[in-house]
Amino acid sequence: MKVVLLQDVKDLGKKEEIVNVSDGYARNFLFPRKLAVEASDGKLKEIADKKNSVKNRKDKELQAAKDLADKISKVEVYIKTKAGEHGKLFGSITGKDIADAIKAQHKIEIDKKKIVMHDPIKSIGNYQVEVKVYPEVAAKVNVKISEE
Repeated sequence: MKVVLLQDVKDLGKKEEIVNVSDGYARNFLFPRKLAVEASDGKLKEIADKKNSVKNRKDKELQAAKDLADKISKVEVYIKTKAGEHGKLFGSITGKDIADAIKAQHKIEIDKKKIVMHDPIKSIGNYQVEVKVYPEVAAKVNVKISEE
């Protein structure tokens, strides 16, 4: 008997997967526990529609992320801070500072956790900082640190 799994079932399959099981296993174990339903034409169409809508949503999110990455890569951020001798900063510039500067100067909202910095910036100069917009999409932002 072909059934559509409603939940993950150990040693059988994942949610919304179509599997072949014996009639007894389906009637006595899967159906009473609401782990599966019989694979009818209506149920198969419903699953296909759901997969298509999820795929379309992910495609839209990916396109929006690519557009944002293009917009971000053209941005230059200027940060003025206090510095001592030889261009060494008092304190450091972190991802939060860069995110706040992007928001203030270009009105683009970026989460500070998406800004990839191995170490905080501790001296005056020009830097390129990576921003992870989406799992496969990243952009580089030019950051210019100058003395107040």
